[in-house]
Amino acid sequence: MVVMPVLAASDGQFQAPNRVTTVVRVDEKTGHLVRGVIVKPRTISPTVLNAAAESDAAAETAPAETATQTAAPADPAELIGLIDRIAAEQGVEESLVHSVIRAESNYNAYAVSPKGAQGIMQLIPATAKRFGVNNAFDVRDNVLGGVKYLKFLLDYYQNDYVRTIAAYNAGEAAVDKYNGVPPYSETRNYVYRVAENLKTARAHRVAEARVAEASPAVSDTYKRETYKRIETSVGSDGRVYYRTP
Repeated sequence: MVVMPVLAASDGQFQAPNRVTTVVRVDEKTGHLVRGVIVKPRTISPTVLNAAAESDAAAETAPAETATQTAAPADPAELIGLIDRIAAEQGVEESLVHSVIRAESNYNAYAVSPKGAQGIMQLIPATAKRFGVNNAFDVRDNVLGGVKYLKFLLDYYQNDYVRTIAAYNAGEAAVDKYNGVPPYSETRNYVYRVAENLKTARAHRVAEARVAEASPAVSDTYKRETYKRIETSVGSDGRVYYRTP
């Protein structure tokens, strides 16, 4: 058997790894010389293995590349408070804003529709630019732009909620063309969903207001009944008497 290196050193810049060699042996049946190749397994040092493992772990834990790293408020109450404040600042009914958001994205700040609408209020890029939204995936920026659009539509349609909601979905041009809700199944279903959401949201706020009105009285009564001071005294008969002032 004859063993020969496949690669030899050239100009000193490349050295043969000594892993691949050719083998010439005699075929027992024919007596002819047969050339073959033997590849030695590569030895990997522990340092290389550790480096590769650390690289894989970093790749798994590294955040994905996205259009933004701005996170939505983790606390639902904080998110609702943010939406309510923006709506109040722009003079738009809070329940209407929440009803639109629920129909558009169900509060998903990173939602993207097949038509390219983005963020919690599903703004298409043209509408986002129109109302000064720089980052459609930033919750505050998106809500502010969406509420400004609703305010514009309410003013344009003189507080006609039906046309406002329809235009938010289909655009003012379509609503003006048909002088009302366009005959698109998507828009008509959308108007129905927002209207149902609005009915529920308004009822919920009325219930909350009633509880808030009743709470102070209940709280005061509880304090009066629970924290009354108890006085003790010893009577002429030697007995101890307890009373509340």
